[in-house]
Amino acid sequence: MNYPHIQTLETFTLDSLPDLDIAVLGALELFQKTPLPKMDLSLYKRPLVVGSGNAEATGKILFRDVDAVFASESDFEEKLQHIENIDGIVLLSASGEKHAPIIAKAAKKYGKHVTLITNTPNSSASKELDHEHVYDEYVLPKNREPYTYNTSTYMGMILSSTGEDATNIVQFIQEKIDTMTMPDFASYDKYFLIIPAEFSEVIRMLQVKFIELFGRTIARDVETVEYLRHAATVVPSHELFISFGYENTEWGAPESRLHIPLPENAGYATMMAVGYYVIAQIQKNHPPYFKENIVAYTEKVSRLYDSKILPIVE
Repeated sequence: MNYPHIQTLETFTLDSLPDLDIAVLGALELFQKTPLPKMDLSLYKRPLVVGSGNAEATGKILFRDVDAVFASESDFEEKLQHIENIDGIVLLSASGEKHAPIIAKAAKKYGKHVTLITNTPNSSASKELDHEHVYDEYVLPKNREPYTYNTSTYMGMILSSTGEDATNIVQFIQEKIDTMTMPDFASYDKYFLIIPAEFSEVIRMLQVKFIELFGRTIARDVETVEYLRHAATVVPSHELFISFGYENTEWGAPESRLHIPLPENAGYATMMAVGYYVIAQIQKNHPPYFKENIVAYTEKVSRLYDSKILPIVE
């Protein structure tokens, strides 16, 4: 079986950075051909689940049915200090670098066991672990991608939890999304994404992806169907309302509504993949803000972290 999008991801350069949809399809190809590990996290009854950005959102998906406490790099230590019944830490970090080793080291001070979920073997965070149990570290496969895309990384973590079939997701995108007549995305610089309430944990992931790709040059909101009733649209504007999984008949002008279907019994990985895929269509129809700025950005954060961060993550 050929995997053309993985081939693209393996060979692109700074002069040919792919759009986000290539990363989505490449991730799904990866999980068609590469088994994901089964993660056993049942030893924790009330874990502190820590991650930054989309890792934090992924943690909320993985532990959505658990009595867990959630934190980022900004407040994890405060929660360790004040919540006594935390019985361990689950740390999600695609790279295992930046704040991850700091969090893993701090856990020792509080006598908490750490499980690291990552995509990078032998990371700095990994060096802080006990490495005495199978559940100390789970290293999942990933593709080569532009820095910050983090599509194969977190999608793999979600798929390992939900058990969705990557082949079915690819087929749905090809048969239902690729065959749609899309609006003129270039005529909008404001978007409102409406998602089903059961996928509320995906909101942050879609928000972060917009921020990474467009900064503040394009306005966006991402909310659930129910939240829209709470004064989210008092001030009207020329924006495209994109609803996932339901037909929007209330919000925005009729000509500024786009309905994106979801398969029956869709899971979180499907919602993530379809959401990212649609955001990629917006990316294709606007100036290449991300591609023009990612090199300068990684040079800056390399100085901030005192670590070499490259615009292409191998």
